Amino acid sequence: MEKLQQTATERRRLTRNRIYRYLYEAPEGHSKQEIADHLALSLPTVHQNLSELMQADLVRADGVQESTGGRRAARLCVAENARFAVGVSVSAQHFRILAANLRLEEIAYRKDAHEPTTDPAALGVQLAAALERFLTDFGLNREKLLGVGIALPGVLNAARDRLLTAPTLPLDSPDLQPLAQAIPYPTVFRNDAASGGYAEWFARTDADSIAYLSLEDGVGGAVLLDGTPYTGANGRSGEFGHICVQPGGLPCRCGRQGCLEAYCSSARISTDLGITVEQFFAGLEAGNLAYRTLWADYLQHLAVGIASIRMVLDCTVVLGGYLAQYLAPHLPELRRLAAARDPFDDTADYIRLCHYPKHAVPLGVALPFIQTFLAEL
Repeated sequence: MEKLQQTATERRRLTRNRIYRYLYEAPEGHSKQEIADHLALSLPTVHQNLSELMQADLVRADGVQESTGGRRAARLCVAENARFAVGVSVSAQHFRILAANLRLEEIAYRKDAHEPTTDPAALGVQLAAALERFLTDFGLNREKLLGVGIALPGVLNAARDRLLTAPTLPLDSPDLQPLAQAIPYPTVFRNDAASGGYAEWFARTDADSIAYLSLEDGVGGAVLLDGTPYTGANGRSGEFGHICVQPGGLPCRCGRQGCLEAYCSSARISTDLGITVEQFFAGLEAGNLAYRTLWADYLQHLAVGIASIRMVLDCTVVLGGYLAQYLAPHLPELRRLAAARDPFDDTADYIRLCHYPKHAVPLGVALPFIQTFLAEL
C-alpha cells in the first residue's frame, strides 16, 4: 500500500513538473486550455496543479490573451524570480559574484577584491563574508537561495572536491572542503571555463553540441555533447589553451612552449604591454601599427587552435570569455583564416560568438542548482 502511495505521489509530481516545464519553455505564457491541449491533460488536472504552483508562488498570472471571440483567457507564466542561485568566479585577487533567477537571468552582480591567500580555509572565510554582504546589499531573500556555485581556474578531480592544478590560483592544499565549510549554503565547485561553456549551451538553440573556447587571462574551454559536459578520463577535456599552435614558440605558464594560451590570452595584449585590454583595442581601432601587427599574429594562432578543435570534434565552436566582446569586427577575418586550414569547410561559419561575453562563468556555475530545481520540482 505504501509503495502504491509513493507511486501515486511521484506520478502527481511528474504531472506538476510537466506543466511547470511547459510554461518554463514558453516565456510568453499559456492559458489553461492550451496547457491541457498540448499535454493531453484534463482541465481539472491542469487547474489543480496550477493552483498548487501559484500558491507556492512559482507560477503567476500575466495579463490575458487576445480574444478569439469569447472571454479572454488568463495568460500564465513561470515566476522566474521565485528562486535564485549564486555563482562565484574566483581568481587570485577577486570574487565575481552573480545572482541568477530561474531563467538564468542576471539579477545582481558585483566584483569584489579579496586579500590574496594560499589557504583554502582563509579564502573561504573571505568568500563567505563577501557573499553575505552581496546578499544583504542587493536585498536578496536567503530563503529563496538554491545554492552557491564556485568556479575555479583549474582542473578538479572527478568528485570535484580537490583542485588538481591551478597555475593562476596557488593554494597550499588541493582539498576544497575547508573552503566549502565556510559557506552556509549548498555549494558546488566547477572549472571556470567549463562553467562558461555550460551557460552558453543553455542559452543556445542552434547547436546540439558545442566546443566552448574561453579567452581571458587564461585560455580554456569545455566540450558539451547534447548539453552534457564531456570531461574526459582525467577531467581535463576542454583544456584547449594547451593545444600547441607554434612548436618551440612562446613560453606558456604550464612550462611548455607554443601553447594557444601563450598566444591568445588577454595577458598578451594587455599585461605584457603594460596597458589594459580596453586601451589595446582603442589603439588598434586608431591604427596603431604595433598593435595591428600583434593582433594579426593573435588571430593567426587563434585560427590554428580553432581549426584543430573543429577537426577533432566537428561541432560548433563558440568563442567566449572577456575578449569575446571585442571580436565581432574581426570575426570575418578569423573565419577566413580558420577556413584556410580546413579541407572540409571553406567558410568556417561554425565559429560563433558567445551569448554571455561578460558573466558566463558565474552564470554557468549557478546553473546546476537551477537545473536541479527544475528537474525535482
